[in-house]
Amino acid sequence: MHQKSKYIPQRTCIACQQKTDKKDLIRLVRTDKGSIEVDMSARKPGRGAYLCPKRRCWEMALGRKRLERALRTNIDDANRETLLAYDKIFPEGDLT
Repeated sequence: MHQKSKYIPQRTCIACQQKTDKKDLIRLVRTDKGSIEVDMSARKPGRGAYLCPKRRCWEMALGRKRLERALRTNIDDANRETLLAYDKIFPEGDLT
């Protein structure tokens, strides 16, 4: 018998525009308070955007305002610094 393969959701990185499996990307979410948070569970409510686990994509999304456009919000300096600090705790290559 032919077994039906399981559907794997695909998402696009807002920085490099590469499509990949949802589980391989990092989700950022705009909360109802207007702040931006990293959503490791990918279940928090709010408008979300996905980034590759690469420092280059992370910096591109924050530097070129792609994250602000995707989440339809302005990111204040404090929130931007928090997100950049999240990027810095990982090695130069992958974030995960």
